[in-house]
Amino acid sequence: MKIADKIKQLRQQNNFTQEELAKKLMVSRQAISKWETGNSLPDIENLLNISKLFEISLDELIKNEIH
Repeated sequence: MKIADKIKQLRQQNNFTQEELAKKLMVSRQAISKWETGNSLPDIENLLNISKLFEISLDELIKNEIH
């Protein structure tokens, strides 16, 4: 599963809107949308914040993205 799909899945499992997740990560809703569609990737700081927020390891978040 790609990072884009994982972020969307984690957001939906936690019943967050894109706007709510954006506020928690201190980014724009548009950034969340771009991450979820694969049009851009979160930087390392945001990847760390996502892993902390959803209590998953960074490895678990990006594992299948890097071959």
